[in-house]
Amino acid sequence: MPEHATARITVHTYEPVPYDEPSAGPALVRIHVVERFDGDIEADGVAEFLQVSGAVDSASFVGVERVSGRVGDRSGTFVLQDVGTLDGTTVSGTWFVVPGSGTGELEGLRGEGGFTAQLGAGADVTLDYWFERGADAG
Repeated sequence: MPEHATARITVHTYEPVPYDEPSAGPALVRIHVVERFDGDIEADGVAEFLQVSGAVDSASFVGVERVSGRVGDRSGTFVLQDVGTLDGTTVSGTWFVVPGSGTGELEGLRGEGGFTAQLGAGADVTLDYWFERGADAG
């Protein structure tokens, strides 16, 4: 049965860099993010997102993020793969733990969840997680 974790993310660095801006059609933007998780997940994250900027106040993005810290009572690192949208001032999306990415006591970590935020504010996140068989470090 999966454990349910909640946390709040505070963004420390948000660095968007356009890499393709055609005269017609959406721009493509690479975004570097450094953030902090506080709650059932106590960790630091570093992420790279690729974003398709559509009409005013809308976008679609994908990303990967290495998370370093603690989930529940276990410590280590793992990678999240994200997909999401910006609609007006609301950013939302889903993510999953990349299989095989866990290290330390988080080896064998699996999970999925999501996030919701208002632009310029922290994100509320969830992660329903479990460990693959044979990955009992606790």
